[in-house]
Amino acid sequence: MNGLLFSSASAITDGVNSGRFSAGEVVDFFLAHIAEQNPTLNAFTRVLAKRARQRAAQLDAMTARGENPGPLAGVPFAVKNLFDIRGLTTLAGSAINAGNPPAREDALLIRRLEEKGAILIGALGMGEYAYDFTGENRHYGNCANPWNSKHMSGGSSSGSGAAVGAGLVPLALGSDTNGSIRVPASFCGIFGLKPTYGRLPRTGSYPFCDSLDHVGPLARSCEDLARSFDAMQGYSPSDHACADRAPMDTMAELQKGVDGLRISRAAGYFSLEDFPQAQRAVDKVCRALDCSDEIELPGTLEGRSAAYLITNVEGSRLHLPRLQTRPQDFDPDTRDRFIAGALLPAAWYARAQQVRHWYAEQVREVFANVDVIVAAATPCVAPRMGEKILSIRGEEQPLRPNLGYFTQPISTAGLPSCVVPTLDEESGLPIGVQIIAAPWREDWCLRVANYLEQQGFTAPRPPQL
Repeated sequence: MNGLLFSSASAITDGVNSGRFSAGEVVDFFLAHIAEQNPTLNAFTRVLAKRARQRAAQLDAMTARGENPGPLAGVPFAVKNLFDIRGLTTLAGSAINAGNPPAREDALLIRRLEEKGAILIGALGMGEYAYDFTGENRHYGNCANPWNSKHMSGGSSSGSGAAVGAGLVPLALGSDTNGSIRVPASFCGIFGLKPTYGRLPRTGSYPFCDSLDHVGPLARSCEDLARSFDAMQGYSPSDHACADRAPMDTMAELQKGVDGLRISRAAGYFSLEDFPQAQRAVDKVCRALDCSDEIELPGTLEGRSAAYLITNVEGSRLHLPRLQTRPQDFDPDTRDRFIAGALLPAAWYARAQQVRHWYAEQVREVFANVDVIVAAATPCVAPRMGEKILSIRGEEQPLRPNLGYFTQPISTAGLPSCVVPTLDEESGLPIGVQIIAAPWREDWCLRVANYLEQQGFTAPRPPQL
């Protein structure tokens, strides 16, 4: 069973369906690995051993009857603790939510994954109310990077990145408002997909910023990313932002490679002269893709500014009652940013929404001349825990918001983006690259990501594991 540690979802499913091992054995193996590694990583806030074993027994009974449990049969997964889990309180990384009643049913995406044979094994830590890029949480402790526990895992889907990166689960769900799937994917050396805004329903997930909230998967391989994405697709009227579009079969698209795709490197705002670690990563990917063309996304600075305002205003509006009655129970950094958002004039918010839509249109026009754009995911490899300052264009800036320097504009435009991991040889830590496509073309993102994985851009095993 030791070969399961960093096995793909398909390898687990093939083993369960062929009878080489049972779903129960898979669950017990991963529960043991979680028990061994989680005290160091602090990725899980709740391990659902009883539920997982019961679900595994159901799947094993199905296979014994000759039934096919689905394309994710026996694959354990975990979810950021802003997804509702039946019988658990949805924490959203906060102390305040701990007093809320338990959720009555699972989030829609959990149900869809389990319908395909996957097994929920736990809830994962995150930044408070998803307003974080570091993985540091004053209420439940910091989530450590599996490559070096003295470094940040990234956030706000911190537990999702660390758990997948350390092999505690093959798959995890996260949310991404301004980069909260892609930053931990970059820091933890894994693949992460932020789909097009409105592609996956957010039903049963705790909100942050309705205009920008996305949900999506993190995995150790591109195939697993595509397999889980396909399992979760489908319209739902329960989320007003969910688009009524036919699901795509991205698994069928993976092997098409990059032939015929017009690929360019992001320039202008995304230039990397001042970010040597990110530049090495993007250079490496562009060489593998034989990509020399550059393209600018017009209005990116304005688009990112709009995202700041929208995030602050919508987040503060959501949390205003708690800010008024329980300010002492917030992380001070989170609280102060929400308070600042509550003080912004309504006219600024209205203007920011106009700029958001203008920027999205500007960017969509760019895709008349290109299919896929390569850009950095993070400005650097994972900083050490406790760091507060990041150099941006030669100026000292607060680290926490600026770890999303390259991801936030892509969220503003609602574009699909897949993070592909690379290893920065100088630091010995991973750093990711974004593969960005036009709206609703997740298949193009995943085709390029899969090609790169086949060229050796994989998520290597962290050295201490």
